[in-house]
Amino acid sequence: MRLIKINFAVIFIITFVFIFSSNAADVAKIGVVDFQRIFKNSNAGKAVQADLKSQFKTMQAELEKNKSEIEEIQKTLERQAAVISKEAREEKNRELQIKIFDFKNLEKKYRSELRKNERKKLMKIQDEAVKIVHEIGKKEGYLIILDKSVAVYVPKTLDLTDKVIQEYNAGYKK
Repeated sequence: MRLIKINFAVIFIITFVFIFSSNAADVAKIGVVDFQRIFKNSNAGKAVQADLKSQFKTMQAELEKNKSEIEEIQKTLERQAAVISKEAREEKNRELQIKIFDFKNLEKKYRSELRKNERKKLMKIQDEAVKIVHEIGKKEGYLIILDKSVAVYVPKTLDLTDKVIQEYNAGYKK
């Protein structure tokens, strides 16, 4: 998939260079943006990371509580195995299996919620960053601005990421 993106980007750039070959030397401003760095270093990205970390800690605490309950039931079952009736032992075993099943489902649900929430928030940041990239491109006369992940080599001078982060942070409201 990444190779397809790279090939598409290269073909796209070559096509633009040939189309605008008469002016290519004068106006072919090309830039790149590293969205991963925007997610990691922008104020909005840091806020998302902190929010997700907080959510994770809350969910982790709930899971630890449930895990402790399961361990307690297991210990009780082991201690009382010889002295309780077969029916009582089977009932405790069923209770234990239900708790384990619920624990696994809750863990899966929390993992899914975290991924969904992260994806949603990162898409919002990316959409806002793309708007800023468009503004920079129009304002400064760039022919093309690519995602850095599709380029094999990019000189530091073409990287607009810091400028995008700076403008993003200037307009970011908590």
